[in-house]
Amino acid sequence: MFGGSFDPPHGTHVALARAALAQAGLDRLYVFPTGHPWHKARQPTAAAHRVAMARLAFAEVPGVIVDNRETLRDGPTYTLDTLRELQQAHPGAELALLIGTDQAAALPSWHGWPQMLSLATVWVATRAGLPPFDPAALPGLPGNARFETLRVDPVDTSATDIRARAARGEDISTLVPPAVARYIDQHQLYRTP
Repeated sequence: MFGGSFDPPHGTHVALARAALAQAGLDRLYVFPTGHPWHKARQPTAAAHRVAMARLAFAEVPGVIVDNRETLRDGPTYTLDTLRELQQAHPGAELALLIGTDQAAALPSWHGWPQMLSLATVWVATRAGLPPFDPAALPGLPGNARFETLRVDPVDTSATDIRARAARGEDISTLVPPAVARYIDQHQLYRTP
């Protein structure tokens, strides 16, 4: 499972998906654009746009399935609920949750995080400028928690920066997949009014 706002999905997201499929030996990787992120103050771009961009971004990555179920939920979107749904849909499967170092450090603030850690192995991707993640630093870490490190070339790309560049009319074609850049331009996303 690889969740996020994907507002917009960018090259680092695609690189993380490829690395996870290869290093974790995944049969498939579900990408979940979030519905109503409970932990973010900013309202994301309309779900239909984020799902469409995610489908374009991951179209050429074999084994990736973009799933819109989180965007169809009312109320806050919780990773725990999605993991439970995946477990129900794939009994006996070993689940993996792909997150970044910054998200891993914030796990204790996630809804139902101890239950979440009992359902899936957490694969933590390194991020430029952040120290390596140490699970022992998490207060109250459940004893059954499993963590793995996803080795990727650290890239300092953020969706926040891409949105700001697009709002200023700057070229973002090297930061997002070409089809996503065309979609953003076609739909005039992230432009300031």
